[in-house]
Amino acid sequence: MAINKVVKNAQEAIDGIEDNMTLMLGGFGLCGIPENCISALVDKGTKGLTCISNNAGVDDFGIGLMLQQRQVKKMISSYVGENDEFERQMLTGELEVDLIPQGSLAERCRAGGAGIPAFFTPAGYGTEIAEGKEVREFNGKPHILESALTADFAIVKAWKGDTAGNLIYKATSRNFNPMMAMAGKITIAEVEELVEPGELDPNQIHTPGIFVQRIFQGDKYEKRIEQVTVRKKEA
Repeated sequence: MAINKVVKNAQEAIDGIEDNMTLMLGGFGLCGIPENCISALVDKGTKGLTCISNNAGVDDFGIGLMLQQRQVKKMISSYVGENDEFERQMLTGELEVDLIPQGSLAERCRAGGAGIPAFFTPAGYGTEIAEGKEVREFNGKPHILESALTADFAIVKAWKGDTAGNLIYKATSRNFNPMMAMAGKITIAEVEELVEPGELDPNQIHTPGIFVQRIFQGDKYEKRIEQVTVRKKEA
């Protein structure tokens, strides 16, 4: 019989997340972010967090809400250009920032989940990213050594999931979620639709339940669009 990993809500899901912990938060821009858990963390007021996320949301949504409340001590990210408060905190020294090439960030999370401690990549060689890192040559090209990333908690958002923790992501919202789901000591999944085991097509599952410890169905999702671009109406 499959283990039932369901918790009641986001507040119960984030139980155990304490000050100064490291969190991974799935999403790309505002797509596929764990909205309910972020709101619960804001309400809880946990401080001194190190957040690993592709980006930092926008000023009034996503991780941006945690930045407003000064809950984040350090951001490990790739793209942060849509958040003015992030920029202000970084420039004033209030926020420690580790900017990583996007592919390297994804692979560092994936490696952490796969038990690979480090890997060599050409991305970042010859830039500030490479400072202090081992360099080796492969096929005539210099590569730098990057370490894997793991977290105390990984918080991801999926389209559908079952009570055993198996997850299916929808379209672009798949992004960083599968890699991060593997790399947390405890992984929390919030889903739009929660079903019983056997209702998901096994061939469509992106994250097996073995990686997920807690799962719940979110109350509501705003699914805000970061930048709306439309065509002009034709005459």
